[in-house]
Amino acid sequence: MGTVVNIQSGGKSPLAGITRAFILLLVVLGASELISPIPMAVLAGIALYVGINILDWSFLKRAHKVALSPTIIMYGVMTLTVFVDLMVAVGIGVFIANIMTIEKLSRLQSGNVKAISDADDDIPLSEEEKALLDQADGKVLLFYLSGPMIFGASKAIAKHHNRIHNYKAVVLDLSAVPMMDLTIGLALENAIKDAIEADCAVYIFSPNGQTSERLEKLGVANRLPHDAFCDSRKSALALAVKNLPTV
Repeated sequence: MGTVVNIQSGGKSPLAGITRAFILLLVVLGASELISPIPMAVLAGIALYVGINILDWSFLKRAHKVALSPTIIMYGVMTLTVFVDLMVAVGIGVFIANIMTIEKLSRLQSGNVKAISDADDDIPLSEEEKALLDQADGKVLLFYLSGPMIFGASKAIAKHHNRIHNYKAVVLDLSAVPMMDLTIGLALENAIKDAIEADCAVYIFSPNGQTSERLEKLGVANRLPHDAFCDSRKSALALAVKNLPTV
């Protein structure tokens, strides 16, 4: 509340907040005798007046039309603030909002996990790469991930890697993944382990240092031959097609 009042009073820099905090410190430590005669009812009235003024009434009237979930969270936080405690209300509100944000990100990231065995416009392939996939005749699975990968995308990875036993080789393309968390690393490790158990060759293109380091720490390199890590997607596809079993 104090911060909002400070801003409404013209405060535009961190110095305004520092000044407010310093004045409050002086009042508490050095001027307590001067403010002690002020009745609590007066202070409560001032707090109530300020609280009413800082509310965005125009937004409250149309909040339910903008987005239902954030509106429910907002009113829930307001109710908890009044009947329980401010810190409890803020903690619960932030927790629920974070869970909802993670869920939305997970749905978006699921679309960034793709697995194809023939040329597909959803994945930017060169003509040579399309030709290699066509040459594989559906025996090579291209596993393509893009964007930052957090744990929410692990479900999509698991869904796609259940198909691995239907192929003779898998090309894992991580060139468009700037970072991934441990859960994604474990999901990829499980996919690679399943491929090995199904006698499916694995080739990885991972030029990003962070993603390569994550796979290395999980011991993925120890399970694969020395030529499994390739310097391009094209070379990975070429190796996969070249080493396909003839039977």
